[in-house]
Amino acid sequence: MLRETVDRRNGSIRASGRLTLAGADLLRGTAESLHGNGHVRVVLDLRDVRVADDAGLEVLRGLGQEFAARGGELVVRHAPVTV
Repeated sequence: MLRETVDRRNGSIRASGRLTLAGADLLRGTAESLHGNGHVRVVLDLRDVRVADDAGLEVLRGLGQEFAARGGELVVRHAPVTV
């Protein structure tokens, strides 16, 4: 299960738990919401994510590309190793 802590003021998300496709979709929605509310740069901190699957990380890579195409930036910190 993935949990997130959102800092709407600074445009950041801190995730913990297991990153799967479902968890990545949750993070995507939150990042999109922050971006839509005026944060050009959204920081996603994965330091407390200990396990991730390829599908979850692929969603985040795609989201980063989508942000860049719209003139934004998704910064992913401490990306875990996939299983």
